[in-house]
Amino acid sequence: MRMNSILKLVIALCFIAPNSLWAQKANQEITHSFFIAGPQFTGIIGENGDVVWDSKKAGARDGYVLKNGHILICWGDEVREYNKKKEIILRYKKTEESMELGTAVRLSNGKTLITESGLNPRIVEVNKKGQVVKSIPLKPETDNIHMQTRMARKLKNGNYLVPHLLAFAVKEYQSNGEVVQTFNTDYKEFGGRKAETWPFTAIRLKNGNTLVTLTHGNRVVELNSKGDIVWQISNELYEENPLVDPCGAQRLPNGNTVITSYGAQKGIKIFEVDRNKNIVWTYTNFRAHHFQILTTNGKPIKGTPLK
Repeated sequence: MRMNSILKLVIALCFIAPNSLWAQKANQEITHSFFIAGPQFTGIIGENGDVVWDSKKAGARDGYVLKNGHILICWGDEVREYNKKKEIILRYKKTEESMELGTAVRLSNGKTLITESGLNPRIVEVNKKGQVVKSIPLKPETDNIHMQTRMARKLKNGNYLVPHLLAFAVKEYQSNGEVVQTFNTDYKEFGGRKAETWPFTAIRLKNGNTLVTLTHGNRVVELNSKGDIVWQISNELYEENPLVDPCGAQRLPNGNTVITSYGAQKGIKIFEVDRNKNIVWTYTNFRAHHFQILTTNGKPIKGTPLK
């Protein structure tokens, strides 16, 4: 498949100014280019640390570079899709003043999944014109709109995996809104609900496990099908305390896990750990709410939309 123009630009910039890795640790062997959705910047960062593409609107919550080279971004008030000319070809705006949009994901059927937190929290699927064609009611167990939900994802079986922060629960919904499975995250061994292990991003992995970031609890856990923890990291493992309100996460094809520290004002903003929990890559410039790794050492990540 011919690489799209955005990917060509990203890879080209990977080899410009090799001594300017000012945001990616200079002595590390790994470099990444990535999309970043954050409070200061929303766009694409090249492997040399420079800005490749800038949306000119900060504060994004979610976003991806799509297979066709377009870029899909979710802010709290709207979702936009940009084409290669940076023209907005899809726009979905919140319909109530108090409502918050939390995530946007392009589905295999071409529709876009969006979460709406509000008086009637739900997942919607919209068509290319931004029209709602499916609506799934959610049960976040709170009227606190900002804390109802974050990174929802549609599973291969057609169900939806949804983290609910103040419910301390990751719920799997059928399309009729029925909850068929719940993973509770108020673990007694971590201090129960006082530890504020709120689930933020929940990702169903290829092995059937579920990767979950636990925001204020400063932990990331991998759960088996029963909800038992089979792998985890916390600041207890590291001197630099890299986990500061972890929000976004991505499991790479090599088994490594990349995580944001959304609450970090200084130091590490995004970092990568291997299966042995060693930190192998860090990024220290813009704060990140969510992200998408695009390339590693000049090569597209296998399994990403760019490959």
